[in-house]
Amino acid sequence: MFSLNKYIAVISACLLTVMTNGFVFAQQTESMEEIMVWGQGRPVDESHRSSSTVLLTEEDLVSINAMTTEDLVKYEPSLIIRQRYIGDPNGTMGMRSANMFQTARSSVYADGVPLHYFLQTAFNGSPRWALVGGKEIGAIEVIYGPFSAEYGGNAMGGVVNMETKIPNQQEFHFEGSMFLQDFNEVGFDDNQSGGRLFGSYGNKFGDFSLYTSWIHLENNSQPMDFRFSSQGTPDGSEEEVSGGMTGVNSTGSPVINFGDTGRQAANTDQFKVKLGYDFGEWFGLFNVAFEDRDTIRDAANNYVVSNVSGEPVWSGNVVQDGIRININGSSLTEDESYRQNLLLAGRLQGPVTDSWWMELNLSYYEMLKDERLSSLQHPDNPAYTPAGRVRAYDDTGWKTADLKFETDEFLGREDLEWVSGYSFATYSMKLTDYDSPDYMAAIKGERRNSSGGKTNTHALFGQLGWSLNNQWDMVIGARQEFWNSRNGFLYNFRTNDIQDHSNRSESRFSPKFSVGYTADTDWLFRYSIAKAYRFPIVEELFAYESNTVGTALADVTLEPEDGLHHNLMFQRNIDDGNGYVRLNLMYEEVDNVIFIQSGTVDNILIRTFLPVSEVTTKGAELVFTQKNLLDSNLDLRFNLTLMDSEITQNVFNTSIEGNDFPRLPTWRGNVVATYHVTDKWDVGGGIRFASKGFQQLDNSDIASETYGVMDKYTFVNLKTNYQYNEHVRVSLAVDNLFNDLAYVNHPYPLRTVFVEAALDF
Repeated sequence: MFSLNKYIAVISACLLTVMTNGFVFAQQTESMEEIMVWGQGRPVDESHRSSSTVLLTEEDLVSINAMTTEDLVKYEPSLIIRQRYIGDPNGTMGMRSANMFQTARSSVYADGVPLHYFLQTAFNGSPRWALVGGKEIGAIEVIYGPFSAEYGGNAMGGVVNMETKIPNQQEFHFEGSMFLQDFNEVGFDDNQSGGRLFGSYGNKFGDFSLYTSWIHLENNSQPMDFRFSSQGTPDGSEEEVSGGMTGVNSTGSPVINFGDTGRQAANTDQFKVKLGYDFGEWFGLFNVAFEDRDTIRDAANNYVVSNVSGEPVWSGNVVQDGIRININGSSLTEDESYRQNLLLAGRLQGPVTDSWWMELNLSYYEMLKDERLSSLQHPDNPAYTPAGRVRAYDDTGWKTADLKFETDEFLGREDLEWVSGYSFATYSMKLTDYDSPDYMAAIKGERRNSSGGKTNTHALFGQLGWSLNNQWDMVIGARQEFWNSRNGFLYNFRTNDIQDHSNRSESRFSPKFSVGYTADTDWLFRYSIAKAYRFPIVEELFAYESNTVGTALADVTLEPEDGLHHNLMFQRNIDDGNGYVRLNLMYEEVDNVIFIQSGTVDNILIRTFLPVSEVTTKGAELVFTQKNLLDSNLDLRFNLTLMDSEITQNVFNTSIEGNDFPRLPTWRGNVVATYHVTDKWDVGGGIRFASKGFQQLDNSDIASETYGVMDKYTFVNLKTNYQYNEHVRVSLAVDNLFNDLAYVNHPYPLRTVFVEAALDF
């Protein structure tokens, strides 16, 4: 459980250090050396040839309330992070036409190592953000669309590349943060608090570099789910009750809310060790990251009480104010999730010759533990027994290898650039459901179902950049991918039915082309077109899960998503390169769009992966960034996206043709501003805006501000930092300043205040 006193003590200690030791620090004249990123830099800078790229430094991030790594990119153009609360294990990311649940369409790397989670998708497919700490990041590159041959179809939305820092001398960094939210919605009214501790040590010993860090985060969230019943006509046999809250469901039909799932307690520890070695012009990096996370939901609230006994009513048909409702006792349960991740990674980069550069990245990820324990009833329910369900993953993880060669003088010509390489990735997963006689003891009793399998992808790519003259350039690239699935199986232990899936092999060729024109030093124009194929991932092919909520089914016959992507960019550089205005016009057609579709059969929720035949997306993206706006101390970044994503063909259900594709609002935008009051003090903040969208393919979820919908929202966040001296910093912040209530299926946090103190020495 979160201990507020512990965090008060931590922050008080930091502030006390400021008061008692500040004058000692101030007398030190030797400043710390500049912190450099681990990567040594590539000879080919493709950002100027990209259809659209955003580059972020630490200065761009100072006004963001970043308690977790994913917070750092949530203000970027056409990018959305679905973070339900601080410490959410399901911090999914969507970019451009890839919505927040199409997680296999956007990629995330840290120091060349994949953090994206291409084992599962939707809410389970969040990148493993916690395997890199936000405070170790030195630079972020956001690339939009699959226009580079370096990336496969998993970059249909885009790519986030993060490079971390290396200390050049001994350094210690420590900080503590506290945050507090007051959430009052439906029948829940309570304060939810949390905190974060971060400590790191770095040093350089000759050619060796060392960085190690620890992060501990605790937080209690608002309720994630509200439980309700449709309204019916009583027959006279029902018990009279009170306490239910009237409302509407996602389609606008009247309901009675009879409870919520209560706070969700999240605890995360991350341990990180990075070892670097310089040998001549070559650089090697070894990276070990471990995450230990648990999420506990054990405080479900029942609003409904009997008018006769005054006791809570946990199940059955009851009547309130002449309206019959059904209380489903199996929806007011408790569950616990435990996850341990281990990532081992290596990077080697350096010059092969005077003009050729090589980079090799290797990674090994293993899910050491991933279990979810679920009860069948609430402990206060008279029908409660210790029995429950246990879901566990075994033999789950990935191995990847990426080898790249590049030169900015291809064939001895300074007007030619070349990048080529080989990529390999293998993903494996095994999921087993158990009935448990005592789920709290994590006893795995009778096995129900087990499923899983593997996928492999080999890819070869090459890309040529040609500067035709001082104004025109052209990029031609291609990627050849060989994909296979194997060892797929489904085993029903109750019927002893074993189903082995046939191995499959597919190959796809993806050409890329881009042409750019520079009118002068300030105006840039670029048109890009690319084919991209996104192969199905392990969960979509093989996973079968049956739990207290419903059943999830996979489809081993899924074909790759097939996309044709266009982008036309206009850019005007301003203020001698200190800013720019950029307009992107995009058009995409994607066939065989793999998407989770659900329905209820015999009162059981069935979720499965089915292809939507074709989705067409048209959009415009405006980006403005400027440092020292109008020669002032204000740095400003602004972006606005207009997007029309339409289901243009669907052979399985033609009635949804013409509908908006889910979870892609028509409008979304962001503003981040920082005003440097003095050299030591800055104030700033951000605004995140999105229009209302839909969650369902049939666009039936038309209601607002209720569980199960995708609301419009405008979140205003403020932050101020004061650097007492080079060693001590304090920060105050608030998220969702105006307490805007918004649901993205689950409710987002309401107003949250932050305090933070940091020490460097």
